[in-house]
Amino acid sequence: MPAEAITLPVVWCDFGGVLTAPVAETLTSFCARISVPAPALVTAMRTVAGQYGTNDIMEPLDTPLVSADEWTRQVEKCLLDEHHITADLSNFARDWFTGRPANTDLIDYLWELKKAGIFVGMLSNMVPDFEPYWPNMVSPDLFDCLVFSYQVGVRKPDQRIYALAEERSSAKPSSCILIDDLLENCAGARAAGWKAIEFHANDEALHQMRQWIGTADA
Repeated sequence: MPAEAITLPVVWCDFGGVLTAPVAETLTSFCARISVPAPALVTAMRTVAGQYGTNDIMEPLDTPLVSADEWTRQVEKCLLDEHHITADLSNFARDWFTGRPANTDLIDYLWELKKAGIFVGMLSNMVPDFEPYWPNMVSPDLFDCLVFSYQVGVRKPDQRIYALAEERSSAKPSSCILIDDLLENCAGARAAGWKAIEFHANDEALHQMRQWIGTADA
């Protein structure tokens, strides 16, 4: 018999910018580390993304459409040709995570939910080369399920990834909650029948979560 859909809330959380410091802060630190101005790097990444038919600078890496090694060579070439900047991106993933702080307050709250019997999953547009690094920031044991774009070949806000998350959690859309820092990903979740919190700060997000889940003292 097929598994019955669960009735408890199912919480799906993004990684970058939610369980970590804001992506803009990470980008600033990363660019300082590799001595490349952030506007030039973003422009080069957007140019390379355009070669793969997208304007999302991370899509070539997190679907993935290209290997990390080839992508770094293409971005380095673009920086040199268009910005006259010589850059070394060969350790992109390592340098991206160096000194990157975790959002411990939200992580602690998710542990409280898990201990209260609530399903907690990570739903992320994840880069394959990030795999050795993100578990150093948040334990994989926190999550009942991981749905990563590069593993399933589809990414937020495509409706297929929300349907896949529902299937893997045996949840109805109305039971699912997404915490994500990007408006378009939240809009995609809402279009799928989910609730969604566009993450800006812990206080705001935790207040909304406690109202929805009713676990103020969880």
